[in-house]
Amino acid sequence: MEHKKIIFSIPSYAYLLDKVVALGDFDRGEIELRLFPDGERYQRILTSVNGKEVVLIGGTISDGDTLEIYDLAYALIKYGAKSIHLVFPYFGYSTMERAVNMGEVVTAKSRAVMFSSLPRTSLGNNFMFFDLHSEGIPHYFEGQVLINHVYCKPIIINAARELADDGFVMACTDAGRAKWVESLANEMGVNAAFVFKRRISGEKTEVTSISADVEDKDVVIYDDMVRTGGSLINAAKAYKAAGAKKIYTISTHGLFTDNALKRIQDSGVIEKVISTDTHPNSIALQDGFLRVESIAPLIVAQLKSLVS
Repeated sequence: MEHKKIIFSIPSYAYLLDKVVALGDFDRGEIELRLFPDGERYQRILTSVNGKEVVLIGGTISDGDTLEIYDLAYALIKYGAKSIHLVFPYFGYSTMERAVNMGEVVTAKSRAVMFSSLPRTSLGNNFMFFDLHSEGIPHYFEGQVLINHVYCKPIIINAARELADDGFVMACTDAGRAKWVESLANEMGVNAAFVFKRRISGEKTEVTSISADVEDKDVVIYDDMVRTGGSLINAAKAYKAAGAKKIYTISTHGLFTDNALKRIQDSGVIEKVISTDTHPNSIALQDGFLRVESIAPLIVAQLKSLVS
């Protein structure tokens, strides 16, 4: 008799756990969590995992959440899970994914090494990521960890086709994402565009030119991660100045920090934003301007395809 996988999540991702359990043939794992007066966490796994295949959903949205994922994963393994799948909807630390100046701490690397140190289950440790901001991050993990980098292309393509009129242009905020956007455009049979930027100072850049004709065409800007929205707004203004008809934005990781979503809406150049639910901020902020699409179907499909 084949047993169902048991799925847990850290509290920040309870919303995604609900969606995955509703879509898939999984058992829901229960965890008791409370804080001691000094702020230390108490965690207790209430569902037996001995000899079971276990899934843990959690994003590294803060150092506290990161440690919570690690502590739970360690305990699940120690309590007898025969395999563990860590699902990272959002893996942060991309700002510090490499050292530029002497002495800088490459946090993406140190966090990868930390998760790599988890004891190995009998059937292996599997880590799942979604549209990583840096393609090099999977190579930071060590040992026998099995990496599965999932691309959210189906969600992006469906959203773009729904939003924009035929003949739209698939665009990005800078040349750094041109290859990925070109891949999306080729699959949809549309043109791709990106902006050339010149750095004025350490914090400020200006758009110098656009790589494709966008006049009288809808433009869909794909940005894998939106934080403050500054680069997105500048690119959208450049496409608008070049004659774009309507501009839409699709993002995998909608962080929308520092009141970014309001600034994007107030810019007046972007009609609508679509984000996936890889980050809790997108769930909290969704409204008429921001629509959220779930990665739960992608998680379920990947888990079903992985044979432990």
